[in-house]
Amino acid sequence: MTSERDLAHQAKAWPFEEARKILARLGGKAPEKGYVLFETGYGPSGLPHIGTFGEVVRTTMVRRAFQRLSDVPTRLFCFSDDMDGLRKVPDNIPNKEMVAQHLGKPLTRIPDPFGTHESFGAHNNARLRAFLDSFGFEYEFQSSSDWYASGRFDNALLRVLERYDEVMQVMLPSLREERRKTYSPFLPVSPSTGRVLQVPILQRDAEAGTIVFEDEDGRKVEQPVTGGLAKLQWKPDWGMRWYALGVDYEMSGKDLIDSVKLASRICKILGGTPPEGFTYELFLDEQGEKISKSKGNGLSVDEWLTYAPPESLSLFMYGKPRAAKKLYFDVIPRTVDDYLTFLAKFEEEAPERRLENPVWHIHDGQPPTEPAHLSFSLLLNLVGACNAEDADTLWGFISRYAPQASRESDAILASLVDYAIVYYRDFVRPTKRYRVPSAEERPAFEDLLAELEALPDDADAETIQNRVYEIGKREAFAALRDWFKACYEVLLGQEQGPRLGSFFALYGLPESRALVARALAGEDLARA
Repeated sequence: MTSERDLAHQAKAWPFEEARKILARLGGKAPEKGYVLFETGYGPSGLPHIGTFGEVVRTTMVRRAFQRLSDVPTRLFCFSDDMDGLRKVPDNIPNKEMVAQHLGKPLTRIPDPFGTHESFGAHNNARLRAFLDSFGFEYEFQSSSDWYASGRFDNALLRVLERYDEVMQVMLPSLREERRKTYSPFLPVSPSTGRVLQVPILQRDAEAGTIVFEDEDGRKVEQPVTGGLAKLQWKPDWGMRWYALGVDYEMSGKDLIDSVKLASRICKILGGTPPEGFTYELFLDEQGEKISKSKGNGLSVDEWLTYAPPESLSLFMYGKPRAAKKLYFDVIPRTVDDYLTFLAKFEEEAPERRLENPVWHIHDGQPPTEPAHLSFSLLLNLVGACNAEDADTLWGFISRYAPQASRESDAILASLVDYAIVYYRDFVRPTKRYRVPSAEERPAFEDLLAELEALPDDADAETIQNRVYEIGKREAFAALRDWFKACYEVLLGQEQGPRLGSFFALYGLPESRALVARALAGEDLARA
């Protein structure tokens, strides 16, 4: 019998392809540090967002795939760049005037405007950890301020000072002409104000480990680059960090391709090996525009999780990460149904196919089961048909359709019922547009009512679907899809909908007959 490890070596799913790159990097032995290091980065001047989730969940998927390929221990560092100087006051915080007095200082040296932590950086770092913990990620939080102040970066910083000219040769061609005149990879921390300074370096002494610069008060200051008294510009900082930590794998967005190249060159100059990388595409809004936090044109994690389970968001992140994808509310139901489809397939798949199934990567090889197999779109239409505002009403229909299903036995379905009510209320109901059957369509709907009346109340979905299908074939429709479209518009008030046999079976044949009869009578189904 083929082992899971052997199957993992052949798996084509992208996390396994990435994991094999790391395995090849090792050359058959563990790194000198004793583990493989995965890293994700975070800028703590704002709150965690959907890009933060995407990077951590995708990196976690690669890490899990690697763990199936090798026994070498792994670690995941979530690194907060909280040593950066704050450039502007965020819009979404209290006490803006107080924070404005500390612009330019590292976030960990600015008082917390929320009054809950020892610094603004500590507050935002706590939010990041709570965010990651809520999804159950396994990671180790790392603070840039801690690494700089504790001296753990000292040797790497002295190495940058030794290779200063080579680092400058990498960076200067990437800068505008004006910026080149004052650029230095080192940003000293002012001894008088505590701000991170963007100033020219007047002198440097690699042997002493010091730099000379002009402080904000006009005095020339000689100061060590170690001990948290200076930090690096972010691109040199990235390369230095890869060198100092021995990072083996880090993802980044398409917008950072050039930055990755620069950081990789700097890492090599310092004597390190850049990590294996993966460039993912950026998200787009409904109009195809790049999602931007400043524009507010994206979809937040909290918004997604208001309407769908976190596993569906993980699936959205899993699918085609190198392709730009639109991220807006309409993709949520389809993604939930895709998740349920993959979940149902997993139960029947051969071991080698399971490794290609996204739910293997979402659930670390042990996805749950969902026995009722009711789609999210079907639940949404059930909510609409019975005008349900509470879960108990929906469960009355579900229990009749699937007697084995209950809130206690099917936690996934129970959560989907609650999500469906909220999503329907906010997005589906406002767009409903019912119409009456046209004169040409009316015979088909009368035929539909007769067929439903001829069926026993316990007819299964497939039997009902076949009757609906036959009506469309024998009535005067140019194409079968026109019949189904008419059913959706007349009975459900929308242009698209679920498999009608499944919907009628779930809604119940008595209720379905009454629905068709009301439509034929010209009743306003929106008020039913």
